[in-house]
Amino acid sequence: MKAWNIWERVLLALLVLLLAYFGVTQPGFMSVDTLADSTFNFSEKGLLALAIALLIVSGEIDLSIAATLALCSLAMGYAMKAGAGPWVIVAAALLTGGVAGAVNDKLPSIVVTIGTLSLYRGLALVALGDQSISGYPEVFSVLGNSYVGEVIGVRWLVLPIEFVTLCGFALVVGLVLHRTVVGRRIYAIGANPVAARFSGIEADRYRFALFVFAGLMAAVAAIFLTGRIGSTRPNIAMGWELDAITMVILGGVAIEGGRGSIVGTMLSVLLLGLFTFGMGMANVTGIVMSMVIGILLIISMVLPRLLKSGRTAA
Repeated sequence: MKAWNIWERVLLALLVLLLAYFGVTQPGFMSVDTLADSTFNFSEKGLLALAIALLIVSGEIDLSIAATLALCSLAMGYAMKAGAGPWVIVAAALLTGGVAGAVNDKLPSIVVTIGTLSLYRGLALVALGDQSISGYPEVFSVLGNSYVGEVIGVRWLVLPIEFVTLCGFALVVGLVLHRTVVGRRIYAIGANPVAARFSGIEADRYRFALFVFAGLMAAVAAIFLTGRIGSTRPNIAMGWELDAITMVILGGVAIEGGRGSIVGTMLSVLLLGLFTFGMGMANVTGIVMSMVIGILLIISMVLPRLLKSGRTAA
């Protein structure tokens, strides 16, 4: 774990440098309001990244998680059109996410999630075409666009509800992964699934639970994102699986499984989220941002291996 702790310190240093750079080059970037608003740029992606982190630590992956988000948003739209109230709309999203995640617990994850990525995204595109579903109850707009201080009457508390929710989930997931028997078993499954099974760990049951959890996290992200943009769209969260995986790998989670931390993942979420927000303020195009994220994904996969080989040679 020492090597990954070093990597986390590197991420923290990069985050400080990034804040300093954009603070100098982009007027107003370091204001409290701007930094608070920047979290809208990555909070939903951070929720997906938490689920992806657990899966990759266990030796699995979910390439369909953003498509699951789109499917959950579609379920919300149909529930609303059927006259359902807010609680039923939320339940529709969670049920859809849980079922979609459970479906992914079949066959090798890299294979099945490529298939469900196309399936879930295709269902959303076919169902909506070039249309969108709007008119959600006001509570969803509050969840997606409001600040905690506005809700509890403390005006100076400008943290968005989305970001506070992300931090809450990160705390819980981090405690489970790093401080419980469940977390140690997830690490063991990722490090050596065969040995884990011979040790009495029910790897298949953990695998199923992690995929269902990923589906539920996609549903939570769908609730916030749908509320924030005020509609269900056919291209909602398009390409977000790449962003979420990049956040996880850049955060120090080993792609082969068995290593990584939620601290590193959250530092990476902040780093990439603020980086793309700053580039947006600098009027950098979306295509360039996608290229940069792709390059970072490659670097974050290659660099740890180079460092590890260097330590081994030494």
